[in-house]
Amino acid sequence: MNTNLIKKNPFSNVVAGIGGPGCRHRRWRLQLLIAALAMIPFVAHAKLNVVATLPDLGSFAREIGGDNVSVTVLAKPTEDPHFVDARPSFVVALRSADVLIDGGAELELGWLPPLLQNARNAKLDVGKPGRVQASQGVRLMNVPANVTRAAGDVHALGNPHFGVDPIIAKAIAQHIAQSFSAIDPANATTYDANYKKFEASINSKLQQWGATLSPFKGQHVAAYHDSWPYFGHRFGLEIDIFLEPKPGIPPSPSHLAEVIGQMKAQKIKAVIVEPYHDRKIAERVASATGAQVVDFAQYPGALPNTDTYIKLIDALVSRLATALK
Repeated sequence: MNTNLIKKNPFSNVVAGIGGPGCRHRRWRLQLLIAALAMIPFVAHAKLNVVATLPDLGSFAREIGGDNVSVTVLAKPTEDPHFVDARPSFVVALRSADVLIDGGAELELGWLPPLLQNARNAKLDVGKPGRVQASQGVRLMNVPANVTRAAGDVHALGNPHFGVDPIIAKAIAQHIAQSFSAIDPANATTYDANYKKFEASINSKLQQWGATLSPFKGQHVAAYHDSWPYFGHRFGLEIDIFLEPKPGIPPSPSHLAEVIGQMKAQKIKAVIVEPYHDRKIAERVASATGAQVVDFAQYPGALPNTDTYIKLIDALVSRLATALK
């Protein structure tokens, strides 16, 4: 036996003394042992490393995960989700991730697959608990009959901008809670409670949002890009005139002339524009038609005071109602 190892053990004499004949010292030595053990660093439960492709998905992850997760969001709130600049840090984040939350409807098709290929993280494969695809269970709108290059930036599975529908947002949050619980069952109760809290928050606001926009039900609204069919469907609006002639195709003068004619004929009062669109074009159209430009965004943080999903929907409803009055 290597007695040197025993001598170097700071607890060896204390442990020996507890069972020895020196009764009057046992209590003191036991207290010393307890104090010494308390000084050993406590290893906390590791947080789940979560990567979300888009800011709304990251917001849901934080709502559900709370202090049990560390969330990295790849796209910026003001960035066009179709064309995110991939960075080496994204590969690093994906390589160490326990969970990946993506849209699942080809919105990130141009930039996410190469990142995943380089990350080589099997935990994030489709079908694994660590892969949450937000479109799961969502009935996508505007599914094209045929997809050709001439149609512009059309998504074969349907319109992927569904996160701005609060009802769909609840379904996404529930999927996230289920994934977190499967990977981290010790905190499943917390994830479920956080989901129920988020669900209740959405439910409590739905009536208010609906009441604010109900006077404008059936009105037509123009938008730069076709990002809003789910929002329009939820609140009874027809957001169906677009400054882009086709998705992702820059507006031409002849197309804008047609749009201006349509807006005048239908007395359209609002033009929705997102942070990464050419606002000056929207301003020219609004000036020619008497409409207002309404700054909209799909993602929390893109507009002032919209750091959470509910604050974002609050802002969208308020801004659009003001323009339509």
